[in-house]
Amino acid sequence: MAENVSDEGLMLAYRDGDSGAFDLLYKRHKGGLYRYLLRKCSDHGLAEELFQDVWVKLVKARETYEIRSKFTTWLYQLAHNHTVDYYRKHKLSIVINRTDEENIFNNMHTRAQDQPDVSAVIQQQTDRLLKLLDQLPSEQREAFVLREEGGFSVDEIAKITSVNSETAKSRLRYAVNKLRAGLKDE
Repeated sequence: MAENVSDEGLMLAYRDGDSGAFDLLYKRHKGGLYRYLLRKCSDHGLAEELFQDVWVKLVKARETYEIRSKFTTWLYQLAHNHTVDYYRKHKLSIVINRTDEENIFNNMHTRAQDQPDVSAVIQQQTDRLLKLLDQLPSEQREAFVLREEGGFSVDEIAKITSVNSETAKSRLRYAVNKLRAGLKDE
């Protein structure tokens, strides 16, 4: 199976019995999907459990898979729905763990950390942004994370979170406005 085949093509090939196609899909999306789940639940053990469950659901759904949207939209919708179901079933609420978020943001700035003055400014900005993210309502935070982490469009965010496009657009707009206002106040 060629590395340049689309995700949708790989999923169709997997549906038709090509197990190597699954390996490529997993390789392409394991990191982003795990980070998304970790940001939703902030618990490494639970994120790992949800991560495995989502891949099992994908395996079970392969026989009925049809291209109706981008593969990533379908995959993240599967992850979103499974996480919501898990939290409802166990009567839990979603909490963000700043340590996990800090590690992700700090990894983005490893080159700048070689310069102490730049590193201090980046650390302050990161801390402030993480605090502001913690304060966002979960729906706004999720829309923001899907946009920034996954690179999803407003329509894709709407599909993943099972809301209409205007609602997704509003959540994203409110999140960005609150983050900008919070950073401006700094």
